[in-house]
Amino acid sequence: MRAAATAATIFIVVLGTFHIAIAIKDGLMENGNFEIAPKDSDLNGTVVLKQNAVPGWITSGFVEYIKAGQKQGDMILVVPEGHAAIRLGNEASIRQKINVTKGMYYSITFSAARTCAQEEQLNVSVAPDFGVLPMQTLYSSSGWDSYAWAFQAMYTMVYIIIHNPGVEEDPACGPLIDSIAIRTLYPPKATSENLVKNGDFEEGPYIFPNTSWGVLIPPNIEDDHSPLPGWMIESLKAVKYIDAAHFSVPHNSRAVELVAGKESAIAQVARTIIGKTYTLTFLVGDASNSCEGSMIVEAYAGIVTVKIPYTSQGKGGYKPAVLHFVATTNRTRIMFFSTYYHTRSDDNASLCGPVIDDVKLLSVRNPRKLM
Repeated sequence: MRAAATAATIFIVVLGTFHIAIAIKDGLMENGNFEIAPKDSDLNGTVVLKQNAVPGWITSGFVEYIKAGQKQGDMILVVPEGHAAIRLGNEASIRQKINVTKGMYYSITFSAARTCAQEEQLNVSVAPDFGVLPMQTLYSSSGWDSYAWAFQAMYTMVYIIIHNPGVEEDPACGPLIDSIAIRTLYPPKATSENLVKNGDFEEGPYIFPNTSWGVLIPPNIEDDHSPLPGWMIESLKAVKYIDAAHFSVPHNSRAVELVAGKESAIAQVARTIIGKTYTLTFLVGDASNSCEGSMIVEAYAGIVTVKIPYTSQGKGGYKPAVLHFVATTNRTRIMFFSTYYHTRSDDNASLCGPVIDDVKLLSVRNPRKLM
């Protein structure tokens, strides 16, 4: 009887733990937009005095609580949403502990802005993984960009840490952080109907519903922990993940914008059979974000390439494209990038470019029909 009771207790505990682990919801983390302020007694001006002063977060080092419209010299500090943000000085960090499901994949989205330092970068980590996100390039004219980073949970409880490794003379020259959110990722598989994984880009990081600048997928992201499952960012600059709520998207609700010319590339390695003929199809368009002019998307399948021209009026639209090739290896690298650099016509500053969507790879049963 006691053994049965013990087993029942263990079952209840396991159920409870399982419930907690999957209870994480897509969206803002606890006080993820920092709208719940520290007590006045825990601040010295803007400087946070205690490590647990910011509700929901543990801080370390020189951390400031910044309110919208606050000035630093002649510069007004802009907050992307709401009325508050956090600034991380040299070697400062914020962290929050969350319950996750061991083995599952998650993406973190947060907004960040440079202040007075030029070579700023942020270190994002969930043990044992970490990533260094460069912030030298500003992609939007608002002064803010949203970034994504992903990890696979090795434990059921983890700390999400955002750290500024900067060594500026003025510790107040650190980046501003706001709107930190999380999303569970469900990496899709290749199928007989499409040998490319996540070809429609529907699986990806959380996009804030009240922002209009999309989410940057940082450079040098490998596919095992990519916030854009299935895809690698094989370039020096980021690509932008966009949604139909704020942009023109050719297919379904998500797509990728190649915002930095040949320095902004996405790639995936697909399984192929040597000697078989394949067809790679995709859509090329614009995001209806005043990105105008003559665009060219270059697509590669192994050593075979095609250049797809697209004339953008900056008001949305797309065209289909196709690339036929014969596989020479058992794994074929598929890659896309933009030939040219573009900036939006409404501000002549924000980087932009052609949109890629609905990527499909299929073997051709009767190659003679292609001749």
